Amino acid sequence: MNDAPGAAQAPSPDPGLWLDQHGNYLFRYATFRLRDYSVAEDIVQETLLAALQAYQNFAGRGSERTWLVGILKHKIIDYYRRASRETPESQLENDFEHDELFRDSGEWTDHWRPEKAPGDWHTNPAELLEQSEFWEVFKECLAPLPPRIANAFTLREVDGLNSDEICEVLSITVNNLWVMLHRARIHLRRCLEVNWFKREQVKH
Repeated sequence: MNDAPGAAQAPSPDPGLWLDQHGNYLFRYATFRLRDYSVAEDIVQETLLAALQAYQNFAGRGSERTWLVGILKHKIIDYYRRASRETPESQLENDFEHDELFRDSGEWTDHWRPEKAPGDWHTNPAELLEQSEFWEVFKECLAPLPPRIANAFTLREVDGLNSDEICEVLSITVNNLWVMLHRARIHLRRCLEVNWFKREQVKH
C-alpha cells in the first residue's frame, strides 16, 4: 500500500449510489433472465455484496455498470447451475413431450422436423435489451418456455457461452441443448414477428 503524500487513493465504494444509478437496470436484467421477481431481488443483492467485497480489484477501471453486470451474470449462472442440479431428469422430457414440432409420424424424436426448421437467429437480445419497449415484449415471449429451455437460450444468445459450458451449467447433453435452442428459436421468432417486428414495420 502506498501512503506517500500525493499518492492516488482508490475511491470508496458507495452501494447506495450503485442502487440509484444502476439498480433498476440490474433488476430488469435479472428478472429477464430469471423470470422470478423474488429470486431476481436476491441475486441483485448478492451482486452488490460481491461488488462491495471486490471493489478494490475494480478501483474505477472501466464502466461501473459493465462491471456490476459482469458480476450479476456470474451470479445468475451459479443460480442456473444450482437449479439444474435440483431438477429431476424426468422434467427435461416433460419440457418437450407435447411439442409437435419435434414429432415424426407421431413418435418422439430428439431431432426436429426439417420442414419446421426456422432460419438462423439474427436478433441480438443483448443489444435490443437497451430498448425498454422491446425488453417487455421479449420477456413476454420468453415466459411461456420451460425454464431450462429459456435458460439455455439466454446463456447462448445473451451471454455467449459455448455448448460445453452451457451443458455443464444446465447438466444436459449436447443433443438436449440443440433441441432446446431450436425450440426456443422457433417460439421466439414466431412471437417476436407478431408482437414486435411486424408492429415496427407498421410504424414505419
